[in-house]
Amino acid sequence: MRHLHQRLQLYTQGNDTYIFVPPDTVGAQSLTVHRSSGELVLNPPHSLPPSARRSGKTIFGILGMISLSLSEYVIVMTEREFKGRLMGQDIYRATDFDLLPLSPNINVHNPPHPVEAHLIALVRAHLMGGFFLFSYGWDLTRRLQAQWETREKDSDRPFWEAADDRFFWNKFLQTRLIELTLGNTSQDLSPYILPIMYGTFDLRNAVLHGRTMQICLISRRSRFRAGTRYFRRGIDHEGHVANFNETEQLLMVEDGATGGPVPASGEFGTQMSFVQIRGSVPVFWAEVNTLRYKPDLQVMDLPDTAEMTRRHLQEQVSTYGEQALVSLVNRKGYEQPVKEAYERYVQQVNLPGVKYQYFDFHNECKHMRWDRISVLIDELESDLKKHGYFHLAPNKNEVLQLQRGTVRTNCMDNLDRTNVVQAALAKWTLNQQLKALGILSNEGSIDAYEAISKDFREMWADHADAIANAYGGSGALKSDFTRTGQRTNKGAMEDGVKSLTRYLKNNFFDGARQDGFDLVAGNWVPRKTPASSMFLVTDPRPLITRSMPPIASFSLFMICAGLTLPRTSDYSLFYYFILWLVLLSISLGFIVIHGIDYVSWPRLIPSTDAIYYTGPGFRSGHHGKGFGGDMAPKTRTGTSISTKWLNSGKKRVGVSAVEEGEKKRVD
Repeated sequence: MRHLHQRLQLYTQGNDTYIFVPPDTVGAQSLTVHRSSGELVLNPPHSLPPSARRSGKTIFGILGMISLSLSEYVIVMTEREFKGRLMGQDIYRATDFDLLPLSPNINVHNPPHPVEAHLIALVRAHLMGGFFLFSYGWDLTRRLQAQWETREKDSDRPFWEAADDRFFWNKFLQTRLIELTLGNTSQDLSPYILPIMYGTFDLRNAVLHGRTMQICLISRRSRFRAGTRYFRRGIDHEGHVANFNETEQLLMVEDGATGGPVPASGEFGTQMSFVQIRGSVPVFWAEVNTLRYKPDLQVMDLPDTAEMTRRHLQEQVSTYGEQALVSLVNRKGYEQPVKEAYERYVQQVNLPGVKYQYFDFHNECKHMRWDRISVLIDELESDLKKHGYFHLAPNKNEVLQLQRGTVRTNCMDNLDRTNVVQAALAKWTLNQQLKALGILSNEGSIDAYEAISKDFREMWADHADAIANAYGGSGALKSDFTRTGQRTNKGAMEDGVKSLTRYLKNNFFDGARQDGFDLVAGNWVPRKTPASSMFLVTDPRPLITRSMPPIASFSLFMICAGLTLPRTSDYSLFYYFILWLVLLSISLGFIVIHGIDYVSWPRLIPSTDAIYYTGPGFRSGHHGKGFGGDMAPKTRTGTSISTKWLNSGKKRVGVSAVEEGEKKRVD
């Protein structure tokens, strides 16, 4: 593939232009961004104007451009962290960013309007809170088998064109540069278009029976239907599911029993790849936060559910081959309706090459019997052998085996139970690969070799924590089993802390995080009039709703203060405590009954279609809507105003047509 510029120097000409100069590439064309018009122009080599002033920071890549309410911005990467060397190429994580405004009147550290300040903060928080990976010489967005299959076609293609569209996280940000490249053959901006991936990367070196090897674990998060745990569930009207991740485990082995260090080139003779996928249950469902520990579960039977389930599964079959759908959703209680809806629609679409496999995780593994996961592996063994893995011969010209199918695993969140199962399947496959290479005996296992076994467990545990933090807001539950091979009481206590952390973040912080996803992904595009977006920085809830948390806090303070008062009159203190206890009880009761009004909801693309859905399906309850319950939008003054602020972001660009189409179908 064509090269990418690895380092850029930024020059400015007053408030007129930004000029990006590649210092390490001989004869390269610099890129000028005209701030007044937004025009991007490639310059002849060695044509830097004498008046240009060099900026102090080195830039390691242009992530793209984004238009907010008052200005357009160039997003650049100013710091990177080396993560390892894979296939002879360096892998980095992007760690710091700058937003360069085109408008000369904008100071990104002190924007002139609160709406612009809010939008800039959303972009910054998204960039700093994500785990973005990239390479200048190896396509991180595509699994090894896909790269090998298109190797001839890719030889002269730019990086951005070869990248997997699902995992090209900054595709929307790079729209301007891509369109200019496609629309003008004399202005090829491809060396400046750096694809980044949201995911995980871990690489460990090992020596086993004299064979030097590397084990690498990569997860790739889809940019479609991306977001946070409770605000992105299920499927959308394009067949994309929430929290879709492709996980690839690579095994590279040096030919011959050298037992020495990793080759200086980073290239290994034998290369193997095993891919798994995870994603939300592909039906229309949601969980509505109400401040209760368990949100209201909503399953929506829409007219096109079967068609969207079919589209999603067909895409997986087309991309990966046969599918083994492993469902870990509980068969009883709260999760049962989601399990039943999944099974109903999979049976209805009845696709060839798709097999459904249910595993009752909590029942099989109760009382910490986590070794019972072997039951699922036994049930899947024939599918795993049939699907196989990718095996590239040492000469790199011959494929000894292709992976012809994948296991698609999901639980309710696609985090904790899913990761335990995926790690077990990955270990089973790694053992098979090492046996095929003659490194392990037919009865051998990496469990017998503590060094490599420990690295394997840590890789999968770190991988689980990263995916869980990105989607759920805390590290993965049950990770003590992945990390140590045993389920412990200490691990159970740690899971309690993580669950509390998730509850707090999901209810009180994830609204802004979801807005960041939607803004950077292009699902919502700001208008050029900040006044039209004032709903982002104002609180239109009624005064009584806003006053309850301060009243509860002050009442609790007064009760605590009363405990320190001198006991001059127990009679008067009795009424003192009664007064503040009554106020505390009333305010807390109001907050619980109107819980929806206190959740941090996303404002760019509100969740009203799920909150107030009244069509066919299943609803576990109508909590948090006040005394009117499911009739709250029509009967309760507070909620009707709240509905207005939840709907205030409806005027949007991008997927708004999809969302509004959904609303038409529901209503």
